[in-house]
Amino acid sequence: MNRKEFVKSTSLAAASLMLSPGMNLFAQGAADTKLKIAIIGVGLRGQNHLDLLLNRNDVDVVAICDIDERMLSMAKEAITKSGKKMPEVYTGSTEAWKKLLERKGGLDGVLIATPWEWHKPMIIGSLEAGIKYVATEVILGITLQDHWDVVKAAEKHNAHVMMLENVCYRRDVMAVLNMVRQGLFGELIHLQGGYQHDLREVKFNDGVNPYGHGVEFGEKGFSEARWRTEHSVHRNGDLYPTHGIGPIAQYININRGNRFLTLNSFSTKARGLHNHIVKGGGENHPNARVNFKLGDIVTTQINCAGGETILLQHDTNLPRPYSLGFRVQGTNGIWMDVNKGIYIEGQSAKPHQWDDAKVWLDKYDHPLWAKWSKETAGAGHGGMDFFVIHSFIESIKRKVPTPMDVYDAAAWSAITPLSEKSIELGNETVEFPDFTGGQWMYRKPVFALTNEF
Repeated sequence: MNRKEFVKSTSLAAASLMLSPGMNLFAQGAADTKLKIAIIGVGLRGQNHLDLLLNRNDVDVVAICDIDERMLSMAKEAITKSGKKMPEVYTGSTEAWKKLLERKGGLDGVLIATPWEWHKPMIIGSLEAGIKYVATEVILGITLQDHWDVVKAAEKHNAHVMMLENVCYRRDVMAVLNMVRQGLFGELIHLQGGYQHDLREVKFNDGVNPYGHGVEFGEKGFSEARWRTEHSVHRNGDLYPTHGIGPIAQYININRGNRFLTLNSFSTKARGLHNHIVKGGGENHPNARVNFKLGDIVTTQINCAGGETILLQHDTNLPRPYSLGFRVQGTNGIWMDVNKGIYIEGQSAKPHQWDDAKVWLDKYDHPLWAKWSKETAGAGHGGMDFFVIHSFIESIKRKVPTPMDVYDAAAWSAITPLSEKSIELGNETVEFPDFTGGQWMYRKPVFALTNEF
């Protein structure tokens, strides 16, 4: 099946589901429906997904893989406490995941939660093993070619690759999506978002005092500090764009009637990580000599075919409270998550004054949250994690396209290598590739429609 046929078939399938009135596409199935799911990577993030899968009556986790014995032990303890059967365990080398994919008995789906550089080979390896549904943690790949390779592999094998971008399911984000689709903001003009999250304690962590002022990474690091910090040493760009761009893409129908056209990025000087090390370990600590390439704040601008502009910011190395910095602005009004405000011209309480966003968000709570709020209790990231796992599993059960597909994953994640290229070229504007091969003009929105679940 070639690119055009693949895109057409998945779009038609999704459209047919969208047009089926009353279809409860993602209602949880009967207890006797058991999918065989494997997890590659059961670190702290993988364990979040493992817990959600163990809570389902329609899933058997039949295989897990990790090379970190500490993480494997934690995962096995969780499985034992759940009362579920212990899955096959693959470990011992960085090639162990390949043995998992060769196991007899077949797999209905694979979930990948490993360091970024492993996502592409593991996704493609899963597809080549005949697995039709693959879920991956963000991001899709390192280089732009990685992204093309994954897209082409999904097309070749007529398979589904879903990025587990959970912020698309954040409750306020989905309420605003509901408002957008009902026209409350009018025609959208400008959008903002990003990853504004102080990660210094994540990037420097020896596991002894996980929430203390750690200064170790690499071989001496714990969990993400073992691999994530290295990207800050060697790369300069928006290294984590999907939490911001995923929801924005849904608001303006990227890959489904709209697309990203061009991008440029700017980077500040790098000071935050060095200062953190000096503060915690002193000027003579070996890591104080590391030259971090990643600028403390990376700002990216994107121009869209529909005439909208997007501003993204990556800000993880300086002291700050958490915020994704969302702004949705149209001809009739605006939402900004930083000040928790909404203003709708002619409908807000007072002209030129913010309404408390909660009033609007409660009124326009998305039907999916209204329906599944009880099931989200205890799920990670305020319940968002429930939705990404739920949508992935229910897509497999119904043999339908995932609501976020490989083209979404590629477009959102490709911002990283494109931003690196722009900065390297002196902040030049670079063209954004069209991973759909022109089919973005004909594809229809499918994410979080009323009948999706």
